[in-house]
Amino acid sequence: MTGMVWKPDVTVAAVTERDGRFLLVEERASGRVVLNQPAGHLEDGESLLEAVVRETLEETAWRFQPESVVGVYLWRPAQQGRSFLRIAFSGGLLEHDPSRRLDRGIIRTRWLTRDDLLAPGARLRSPLVLQCVDDYVAGVRHPLSLINHLVAEPTALAALG
Repeated sequence: MTGMVWKPDVTVAAVTERDGRFLLVEERASGRVVLNQPAGHLEDGESLLEAVVRETLEETAWRFQPESVVGVYLWRPAQQGRSFLRIAFSGGLLEHDPSRRLDRGIIRTRWLTRDDLLAPGARLRSPLVLQCVDDYVAGVRHPLSLINHLVAEPTALAALG
């Protein structure tokens, strides 16, 4: 151990299914057009639930209602030297705003089956995309109470320090 602090990128993802099709985004990433769940980085000061609702709205114009945790995934791409800690939530979609502009890099939303994701040329952004779908299809659901968001009061921080 070199004594350096390891800091994975913390991301959230929304897994939503309707009639055997999953909501995905087609996006530009690292010079390629790829498929991903609505997903993105946790921002400073927000909870994981707030992050997945925000990211889904920004990338799809759908308001997402988290209902369960599908899984927690740690992925380290071979060539990047970075690690990603993804928390995937399943849930429903409440409302859509078709006039809302999608995040930069998002080309469009797509509703695709698991078989579509396995098709040649499907261009998944990472192996996390299919893994989240497979876990969802297998029925993996953890209660949202698995996620705890603690906010320390300033006096509590002073006592630690």
